[in-house]
Amino acid sequence: MRTLISTAFVSLDGVVEAPGGEPGYRNSGWTFKDVEFLPEAFDIKGREQQEATAMLLGRASYEAFSPVWPEMEDFADYKVMPKYVVSTTLTEDDLVSNWGQTTILRSLEEVAALKVTEGGPIIIHGSAALNRNLSDAGLIDRYHLLVFPLLLGAAQDRCGVAWRAPPCCALPERGSRAGAHYGWRISPLA
Repeated sequence: MRTLISTAFVSLDGVVEAPGGEPGYRNSGWTFKDVEFLPEAFDIKGREQQEATAMLLGRASYEAFSPVWPEMEDFADYKVMPKYVVSTTLTEDDLVSNWGQTTILRSLEEVAALKVTEGGPIIIHGSAALNRNLSDAGLIDRYHLLVFPLLLGAAQDRCGVAWRAPPCCALPERGSRAGAHYGWRISPLA
């Protein structure tokens, strides 16, 4: 069975949306505005790219990332790996042609079927609503959270729209520096 890994940037008050500067959000770009960049805190992101063998996205995140990520050197490893987009509305004509193999999945049942295929870990980027639904269905095996010591005050409801960690979690990996970012790797206990 393949491991499904949810990865997210998150503020202390639960903001997960628009960390990289996506337009239309109150705190857009909060991961790099007035925050000290600590390369060691972002090591988990490099390890994710090396470990992952496929990427899973929701429709909105696919539409945000696909015009930008294929040409970004920071995400070169993702360009060649298979991508899966969970959407009931996206069509083959909506897919970009310069980002490698992309398959549209229409349901959580199709995600569950993907998990039992041969292959390595599948990483989920962004995709707050998809993360919530996958968590509710018990399909996420591990969470990688890069927690920023910021209070932004305008999060989506973590029990509603945004991702939600399982109620019982182990925190096996934690990298920190006083007053800086914290990277946590969370695994459900049950």
